[in-house]
Amino acid sequence: MLRLLVLRARTLGRLRAARSVRVGPGVRIDIARGASVVLGPGVVLGAESRITALGGTVVLRAGARLGERAIIVARRRVEIGEHAVVGDWAAVIDVVPLYADVETPVREQPPLTRHVVVGPAAVVGPHAAVYTGVAPGAVVEPYAVV
Repeated sequence: MLRLLVLRARTLGRLRAARSVRVGPGVRIDIARGASVVLGPGVVLGAESRITALGGTVVLRAGARLGERAIIVARRRVEIGEHAVVGDWAAVIDVVPLYADVETPVREQPPLTRHVVVGPAAVVGPHAAVYTGVAPGAVVEPYAVV
């Protein structure tokens, strides 16, 4: 709990967290100016997990669980539904590179950002990567790319 208080002080109001949030050792939350992170009641952040809000909002609803070394990266909005689980070493990212022009290097093309939602009670398996969202109650198999 003390660690969460330190995070609140450092993020200057950009982090809103319920009192019942549990934070594992080594968790890192980076919030850029203009971005925000909302952690609902009963949220669990596994050891060494990462949340990076480059812009927009990251929302973890009541009872959501972020596994060990799992990552969330948001430029627009990432939302993890109630009682959803993001497994160990999994990634939820709302930015994907574009390959529209084959003559232009990928690094010079603007990335595509979209609102990504992992629905309530959904499970993202270990080492999976989610770029588009997951339906409520769905299961993403380990090592899958969605």
